[in-house]
Amino acid sequence: MNNKAYTIFISFIVALGGFLFGFDAGIISGVMSFAGPQFNLTEIQSGWVVSAPSFAAMFAMLFSGRISDSIGRKKTLIFVAFLYAISALLSAIAPTYEMLYIARMIGGLAFGAALVLAPMYIAEISTAENRGKLVSLQQLNIVFGFFAAFLSNYFFNKYNTSESTFLTDENVWRYMLGVELIPALFYFVLLFFVPKSPRWLYLKEKFTEAAQVLNQIHGIERGGVEIASIEKNIQADQNKTKLKIKDLLKPSLRFILVIGLVVGVLQQITGINAVYFYATSIFKQTGIGTDAAFSSGVLLSTISVIFTFVAIYLIDRMGRRPLLLIGTAGISISLLLCAYSFKNATYQLSVEKINQFEFAESQKLVPFADKIYDNDIDFKNELKLVLGNQVYSKNDGEILEAATTINANLVLIGILGFIACFAFSLGPVMWVLLSELYPIKYRGIAIGVIAFINSLISSIVQLIFPWELSNLGNALTFFLFGAIAFIGFFIMLKILPETKGKSLEELEHELVKDE
Repeated sequence: MNNKAYTIFISFIVALGGFLFGFDAGIISGVMSFAGPQFNLTEIQSGWVVSAPSFAAMFAMLFSGRISDSIGRKKTLIFVAFLYAISALLSAIAPTYEMLYIARMIGGLAFGAALVLAPMYIAEISTAENRGKLVSLQQLNIVFGFFAAFLSNYFFNKYNTSESTFLTDENVWRYMLGVELIPALFYFVLLFFVPKSPRWLYLKEKFTEAAQVLNQIHGIERGGVEIASIEKNIQADQNKTKLKIKDLLKPSLRFILVIGLVVGVLQQITGINAVYFYATSIFKQTGIGTDAAFSSGVLLSTISVIFTFVAIYLIDRMGRRPLLLIGTAGISISLLLCAYSFKNATYQLSVEKINQFEFAESQKLVPFADKIYDNDIDFKNELKLVLGNQVYSKNDGEILEAATTINANLVLIGILGFIACFAFSLGPVMWVLLSELYPIKYRGIAIGVIAFINSLISSIVQLIFPWELSNLGNALTFFLFGAIAFIGFFIMLKILPETKGKSLEELEHELVKDE
């Protein structure tokens, strides 16, 4: 294996933590169609189950960088893989809502740490020329994880039929969650075959071992160039004192901290994880039915994979700034298109369609036959009042399919446009930028703090999304996401620098001002 292939191989293994994150995020969108009604969860309880990993991830993101500064990137990642496996197992056998919530929080600790450590590790073994592509492998793995999860959910749902004795509505979601154990164990084993981060080894003054790793990864000639660059930077940092979080507020770091925070917040506040985590539910809102909602999830994840490859191809050619700006503008337009489509939807049940429903309580809906609703909130609230939350939640796909009049194709175009634009911009580019902006001494703590805030925003968005759909409606919910992306575009237009093609040490010299 040549040096370039070896570097890609190492980076891909480390980035498999992203695959597990994507798999977990994609799986839950199908799980809640069954687990929610089984545990009779309210909108907020459903939000807690879905957002539990992101809530736990905040704390992992805050501290994992510093832990890895102490014990090493590799050891921390091995422990992360172990947590993934434990979470998958406990989620699958969870007897109660509370146990499912705790099991998913354990998974959140794992992917919170992995999302911080993988780009950090990959940036530290890469050269300036290929760093963007290699760090983007994490996002590629995330979207592969989504694809695998939606495909898995599609087949589990397909074979969960009334004739099946193996899969039932009561146990199918357990298999959906349990299958994650397989890639988690695979990740755990493979991590033992990656080297320690050479830049971390330099921080720990293990200079000989660091040089050996760099020569092994890049070859003698390029390894020597990387060694010289690191040594020069380390010498400049020799007299710096031990770090505290408040050190990030120093005037010299203020500019790059603001950039990181803006991009970190924008990545999540535009609703990407609401769309991914609730994809099946969102597609049900268009009235296409439960089976079509599951298959649309596969299409969504396929678009993610395709446009992540676009990002990997362009990120070291076009640069970080153009991708972020073009992508964020596209995100805003796509979300506003969804809002427009839902705004023009109407809802009406006929007696004929009510009689076709297979659930026992369906005749309670006869008094509402032929009544036209011009918004989804009134329609869903009246039906929940009559049927009860559990019955409605279990049959919402069938009900909405019968009642909804909407341009579903326009919603699908909007959702897929959003996913495509995110996949070549805010998705991969944020992690590349964070791995580049900060000096090596501050990198662990800076990425940890920004990732903490990123995950906090993500967990809030996921938690309140079911509530938003029930209380604000589909149209206003998507309009808010689109408006936020619109504002974010103009903020980034003003402050975003370009980092492509420069070594980490060159970027430090340019972006960190001397005090």
